[in-house]
Amino acid sequence: MAVGVLVCGGGSTRFGTEDKVCAELAGRPLVRHVADRITPVIDELVVNCRDSQVECLTETLSDYPLPVTFACDEREDAGPLQGIERGLSAADTELAVVLACDMPFVDPAFIQTLFDQVQDHQVAIPRHGEGNWYQPLQAVYRVDPMLTAINDALEAGAERPIKPALALDSVTLEGEDLWANADEHTFFNVNTQADLETAEAILGNEQG
Repeated sequence: MAVGVLVCGGGSTRFGTEDKVCAELAGRPLVRHVADRITPVIDELVVNCRDSQVECLTETLSDYPLPVTFACDEREDAGPLQGIERGLSAADTELAVVLACDMPFVDPAFIQTLFDQVQDHQVAIPRHGEGNWYQPLQAVYRVDPMLTAINDALEAGAERPIKPALALDSVTLEGEDLWANADEHTFFNVNTQADLETAEAILGNEQG
């Protein structure tokens, strides 16, 4: 059993007045693209969100083919670390992939690779980009150890998800090992209206 945890509770301040979670991308809400992409590699979906997002997300996921659970923030704008904690707390399984809600091209084959890699570890996490950044919002975790590490990090005043992730036994995918398994757009995320337009163009090229 594997759970997908979508972290949707961010404020979307760079996107404008509209909540990007349910913003339309090629006729479907942005978050639905992410959920549909990971359907082949999970057994159920947990959605972390704000109370004000539940109505939109319930409608968006009403015909989703897997069980969906909502894990609402205890307080809004508490940051992604607490969003991950809320999502993992609702995941009644050993393993979970945690994803930001704004990555419409997440590669399911790559997520399966992360699930495969985590078998002898507690975290499987990618690292890439100009700054060689870790990607804790596209990573697979053993739920119980990660929850313990998150609680320890929160008590210590940490806010970034990478701190508890790297406090555990982790395996990192980077460089050639990463790109041998991941699509080039898997980490593309929509932060602005311009990013949404770029995503539309990418989809157009894929379908063309």
